[in-house]
Amino acid sequence: MAGSRSLLDEALPTLGKALLIEDCVETSGGFLLHHLVKRFLLCDRPVILVAFANTFSHYDRILRKLGCNLAAPRDKNRFVFVDMLDPQLQVGNSGGTDGSADGDVGFSLYERICKAVRSISTEKNSVAILVDDLSLMEVACKGSVDDVIDFLHHCHTLIAESDCSFVFLNHHDIYSSMERPSLMLYLEYMADVLLRVEPLATGSAVDVHGQLTVLNRGVHDVAGTSRSKFQNFHYRVKENGIECFYPGSRG
Repeated sequence: MAGSRSLLDEALPTLGKALLIEDCVETSGGFLLHHLVKRFLLCDRPVILVAFANTFSHYDRILRKLGCNLAAPRDKNRFVFVDMLDPQLQVGNSGGTDGSADGDVGFSLYERICKAVRSISTEKNSVAILVDDLSLMEVACKGSVDDVIDFLHHCHTLIAESDCSFVFLNHHDIYSSMERPSLMLYLEYMADVLLRVEPLATGSAVDVHGQLTVLNRGVHDVAGTSRSKFQNFHYRVKENGIECFYPGSRG
């Protein structure tokens, strides 16, 4: 069988322009965020990580275990960490530029991302932007889903204008009581690639931590026809990486 981590990478041949990670309380999708940060950096792509959930030291510690030192690309201006946990650095407290309203967290964050993109972008490789928790961004926007959707709309524009890639992590189970949650509908509409992390349907297992569904939209077959590609794996998160395997492949 192919290497466990390459199985996941083979399911993500291009990563798309907009990638959505959906997780839940029982199965966190943070391990996918770590995997993608490492993958982007190994491909020599500049990375911007917008952190609502964890500190730089948290990510640096985990990425070191995966064999990736964040300090080196940061010192070379190939990695920018936007710390949304630091009250002194939070956007929206003093308003943005270009007429943005005081307290407009989404627009101020978008401006900061644009500035970071201009500072680290190169003609060789496009910038990858990752947001580690959209539900916490919603909290920062004082519960305004519309503000978060406006932010996502601006990001979608940036994808087209600057050839950037975006990765968003969100928790689909917090919207389970809503009939048609507008934020989830918009996210799933704009995503080229959807990664959904869920518990095993058959219950917990010692050597399997959950199941991972990968949906690639707009995949072209040999005849040039556009279609969606659906794949399902079981996974196990280890200290130095992710082990993925097909359901039923383990005795």
